[in-house]
Amino acid sequence: MKPGLPLRVYFENAAALLQEDPAGFLRVTWKPAARQPQDTRAVFMHMMQAISRNNWSRILIDQGRMVPFAPDEQEWVAREWLPRAVEAGYRHGAVVVSADVMVRLATAYITTQAPASALVYRSFETDAEAVEWLLQHPRSAAL
Repeated sequence: MKPGLPLRVYFENAAALLQEDPAGFLRVTWKPAARQPQDTRAVFMHMMQAISRNNWSRILIDQGRMVPFAPDEQEWVAREWLPRAVEAGYRHGAVVVSADVMVRLATAYITTQAPASALVYRSFETDAEAVEWLLQHPRSAAL
């Protein structure tokens, strides 16, 4: 990635900020505030639209300050969103983890539901580590 290229805001609501990274992946930054279920669903639907529109296979998910997913959010993401996102081309997810063990547990549940042959998740302590890993993988699922 060339230094100084700006991130483009794709979507933002009370739950998260989605940005298109010029390096060819979507950045999701979860916010620390409590969120409504419709806000969570909107974030995930826009995530899928962004990767589909850009023909990207990679998402960096920053959970550093987020509140844990509620059980119904976990189930919806794991059972409904994730299979559809894989169909849309989602292949690599880099998660910058939270220090909150409840956030980590909720995320672990979701990531273990991912189709093993189609989607790979890795957890990282820093944004830089996550970016480095993502850039080792194809920008598009078609490559």
